[in-house]
Amino acid sequence: MPTLETTVDGLKLPNPFVIGSGPPGTNGKVIGRAFDDGWGAVICKTVSLDASKVVNVQPRYARLRSRHTMDEKGQGEIYGWENIELISDRSFDTWLDEFKALKDSHPEGVLICSAMEEYDKTAWQDMIGRCQDAGVDSFELNMSCPHGMPERRMGAAVGENPDLLEEICGWVMEVAKVPVWAKMTPNVTHIEDPARASLRAGCQGVSAINTIRSCVGVDLDTLRPEPAVEGYTTPGGYSGPAVKPIALRMCMEISKLIESEFPGRSLSGLGGVETSHDAAEFILMGSSTVQVCTGVMKMGYGCVQQMCDELLAFMEKHGFETIDDFRGKSLPYFTSHSDLVKKQADARAAKKAAADKKKMVRGDAEWDGDDFVEQSDALARG
Repeated sequence: MPTLETTVDGLKLPNPFVIGSGPPGTNGKVIGRAFDDGWGAVICKTVSLDASKVVNVQPRYARLRSRHTMDEKGQGEIYGWENIELISDRSFDTWLDEFKALKDSHPEGVLICSAMEEYDKTAWQDMIGRCQDAGVDSFELNMSCPHGMPERRMGAAVGENPDLLEEICGWVMEVAKVPVWAKMTPNVTHIEDPARASLRAGCQGVSAINTIRSCVGVDLDTLRPEPAVEGYTTPGGYSGPAVKPIALRMCMEISKLIESEFPGRSLSGLGGVETSHDAAEFILMGSSTVQVCTGVMKMGYGCVQQMCDELLAFMEKHGFETIDDFRGKSLPYFTSHSDLVKKQADARAAKKAAADKKKMVRGDAEWDGDDFVEQSDALARG
């Protein structure tokens, strides 16, 4: 009988589905709701020591809808979602109180703190220490938010610089007593570079990918880019099903890096996950856990129940007993284009040789009544 229970970096999860950092983990009340609905773990919205610097705007989302497929409301299905939302605007002390309360009310729930700070060793280590004391089970370091406060060397401003990233991860690992994942930005040429820097600094794992820096579109009546705030906007982070192919490719690249240089480290995959089929693909690419954020904003917290049921059905179909039985199982089938050309040429040559051998009779014992006419034709010319 297959099971979804899994242990990742010492964290015991009832299933591999994790609430990704963002609005679905924006306060203790909704985090508790996620635990109640059966999520394997929850990552809170990103916290920092000084929330007073966080000022959000309205509107802060823009969505792309299909022209062909409709949702239950008769609107085009959402396949792309841009946000210009910042990290949590709630005070750090409030978060500490809620972390403690959550560990009291849901002691078995795996609570992961998403953390971000300025380029300041003391600030980073103070934040990590105080969150640990409040009872969080793990950390995800937000080194990848594509918008908001880059001038403070926060988010993607760090994640795009492997040297800076390795230094800050090193500060965290000096004081961390629980597992640490670093969240990767996709807005780089080679995602292996920041992943390598994080793992070299000692992080137990990485998460990939965060949102893709984007401009979702322009209002053709007003000629203003969206989402427009007083007629202006700023590039934001793109998520939803449209980013999944990019996320899968980057997870494959990170998994191959882990396999070759950092065996035993973990990957938490995300980017466009809305169904069990999406989740299975990320696990086949080497992910130990799978995060959902935008999907929860579209479908609600209860979507995890169907995803669990369908993932179990997938495992039963293929004879997999555990998540590890099929984690990374698709990785060996990636190769270079030149190797694809060679493999295809070899396969065609082998197929032709087999066909020729079957057709051409070389001795009387090889005649076959079922293929007598074909064998005769193969021996004839004209």
